This record gives sequence, C-alpha cells and structure tokens, in this order.
Amino acid sequence: MTCIATFYVTHMALMFERECKNAGYDVRIVPVPRKLSASCGLACRYPCRVEEEIKELCLSKNIEVEAFHRLED
Repeated sequence: MTCIATFYVTHMALMFERECKNAGYDVRIVPVPRKLSASCGLACRYPCRVEEEIKELCLSKNIEVEAFHRLED
C-alpha cells in the first residue's frame, strides 16, 4: 500500500514535505499518479503507518491538502 497526499497548489506540497521532514517523517515529492487527478502536478508519498500523525501535523501547520489517498502497490 502506498499513501499519497495531493494538493491544490505547489507551495503546499513543498510546505508539506518540509514540515514532515522537520518532524522526522520519511516523505518524498512525487508526480501525481495517473490514477489521481489534482490541480497541482505534485504529490507527496509518505508511510501509511503515520497517516494520522501527518494529518494532525497538517492541521497544526495550516497545510492545505486536497486529499489523502491509499493506493494498492
């Protein structure tokens, strides 16, 4: 299972990556998978096991996420 966050704007994807890395999470900016559609062409991949913690971090840092997705590998 792969977890992906999508964003409305590039700035939020970059902010998500920076804040998650600062908090010690293993995240990586990736192109939005073809299965998904988004206004921004960037997404962030992150470990599914920390999804709830990452959602809380986004709320506390005012990071606007379009959606959180779980994709089968």
